[in-house]
Amino acid sequence: MKLIDAVMDQHADLTAVRRDIHQHPELAFEEHRTAELVAKRLEAAGIETHRGIGRTGVVGVIRNGNSKRSIGLRADMDALPMQERNEFAHHSRHEGRMHACGHDGHTTMLLGAAEYLARHRDFDGTVVFIFQPAEEGDGGGREMIEDGIFVRFPMQQVFGMHNWPGLPAGTFAVHAGPVMASADRFDVEISGHGAHAAMPHLGVDPVPAAAAMIQALQTVVSRVVDPLDAAVVSVTKMQAGEAYNVIPDRARLTGTVRAFSPDVQARVETTMQRICQGIGAAHGVNVNFQFHRGYPATINTAPEAAICADVARSVVGDAAVLTDQKPSMGAEDFAYFLQERPGAYVWIGNGPGEGGCMLHNPRYDFNDAVIPTGVTYWVRLVEKLLNGST
Repeated sequence: MKLIDAVMDQHADLTAVRRDIHQHPELAFEEHRTAELVAKRLEAAGIETHRGIGRTGVVGVIRNGNSKRSIGLRADMDALPMQERNEFAHHSRHEGRMHACGHDGHTTMLLGAAEYLARHRDFDGTVVFIFQPAEEGDGGGREMIEDGIFVRFPMQQVFGMHNWPGLPAGTFAVHAGPVMASADRFDVEISGHGAHAAMPHLGVDPVPAAAAMIQALQTVVSRVVDPLDAAVVSVTKMQAGEAYNVIPDRARLTGTVRAFSPDVQARVETTMQRICQGIGAAHGVNVNFQFHRGYPATINTAPEAAICADVARSVVGDAAVLTDQKPSMGAEDFAYFLQERPGAYVWIGNGPGEGGCMLHNPRYDFNDAVIPTGVTYWVRLVEKLLNGST
């Protein structure tokens, strides 16, 4: 492993920053303390700093040399509405909030890279450091784009990184194509006519219709989606009735849909609507089907994924860079950035770390040992992209 000595010298300081952020988690669009911490450190390093991009986002800019080339590096800052169960000294100080996805580590690694690059400007061009709010479901990336980030800070390419428990510390995973799935939601309201449960013939029962829909929706993936494509349709909630002896007049279904391509996403939506309306007609109930588009799929462009793999190899060695890692059905709003510009999203191995558990677990913690690896990767990526070596 070839880590930068000056980054290793800063390891203890960056660890303290990461743990401070972990102790003070903030939810979507409430990242005021975290944003101010980031902004003050950027300013202290002499970096041009912009607050309030996409409501609570921060952007830092370093320009060097004469090149018009510009790239963006992005980290997310928000925490999750979860109760932390860890008892180490840097556990969350706020009830019902914790950094259970490693955004504290992502912020710290990008901050460390910005500070290093402000001191050691071995590149020709512009680096835009994007500290994004509200990744966990509220679309902070979309908000930054709508706030004109690509107009105010022109970038030709954009890059992201996420820690990945289960991958050994000191490894990276990156590949072209889909990395994370789209994440859509659906709501189905089934309206019948309530009656006494002893006299069902006097009502129109929405419950059998709901049950039939649940069963039929399982055929969307198995019989409509190409077997070589991937999709998930999950009914996650059913609500109907309040009493043993009353046939309800309404039933509700909700759930999630995941896919790796817009075409599959659209086909699943159309098929689900047809199934629900058809079953509703067969059962004599009214159906209101709503499909809510969420994050799009995160799709790496091939040239940028190849560059990231090369950079990762220069840091951790050939054997520690995985280019055949399967994509995840989880979702990530870095997808919005990749819809605007070519780029790539890489996973950095988090190892078992503290607690040895996966993301979104109440005992998860970011592994501080990987901070220098992530910082070095960001620095080397900038140097490769902005020194005419691509």
